[in-house]
Amino acid sequence: MIRIISTSHDNPRACARPIARLTRPGSMRRRDGAEPARVATKESTMDLGIEGKTALVCAASKGLGRGCAEALAAEGVNLVIVARTRDTLEETAEEIRAGANVSVTAVACDITTPDGRAAALAACPQPDILVTNAGGPPPGDFRDFSHDDWIRALESNMLTPIELIRATLDGMIARGFGRIVNITSSAVKAPIDVLALSNGARSGLTGFVAGLSRKVAGQGVTINNLLPGLFDTDRIATTLAASAKAQGVSVDEMRARRTKDIPAGRLGTRAEFGAACAFLCSVHAGYITGQNWLLDGGSYPGTF
Repeated sequence: MIRIISTSHDNPRACARPIARLTRPGSMRRRDGAEPARVATKESTMDLGIEGKTALVCAASKGLGRGCAEALAAEGVNLVIVARTRDTLEETAEEIRAGANVSVTAVACDITTPDGRAAALAACPQPDILVTNAGGPPPGDFRDFSHDDWIRALESNMLTPIELIRATLDGMIARGFGRIVNITSSAVKAPIDVLALSNGARSGLTGFVAGLSRKVAGQGVTINNLLPGLFDTDRIATTLAASAKAQGVSVDEMRARRTKDIPAGRLGTRAEFGAACAFLCSVHAGYITGQNWLLDGGSYPGTF
């Protein structure tokens, strides 16, 4: 893991450059006993050029949203993080503050509601970086879904990101810099039959982004999507535990079953996901827009 050591500054809201140090490889040993890949130290990596920027990161108390928030904070980005559960969100905010000399504002709200979006935007009306994220809708047979089920899926996974983009895009254009990253799903690339609600809603967002991103590409604003496969998050841990119990096997056995078809041989980590997000938000990614980055350990079998 990478430990962040921050420097002091007279202005508590200013962003000192964090320094990352690599821990001993033995402390990073994978569950399967294999030696992990060595991680480059901060001193040997590129400066992403976003120190002092401000980011609004949704669903950031844990999982992939937290990974994005942590990676941006490590680059000196001030944060407004949003999630529904206040205690978990505040704990995350404190841990990020302790690891990087940045401002972190926590807003406990439901970002999929008008009131929740209003609260988030009141705390961060002019973000330089917007990371949209919301939990996926439930699986099932499309015949069993009601009209209201579809509306809820569209509200959470299509319309909420669009509303947040609409509220923040013009400010980014006026300042000549903006980075928007939407966390969607690998199901956009390879639809999963039991995820009809997610397939439809997230594909709708993907089509919207494809058009808008090209319209604003010449104004310093990029819009991209990150498509996660299986990552080692609280959500997948809960899913594995439930599946293991239902099938009468251990959690380790269920994990092995789920990872055997992943060429990388493991689940992804939130740090890996966050690093991809941070790069898309960097000054170096100004020529990347309207793209769908698949992070799935090589699971997708196609060429394109």
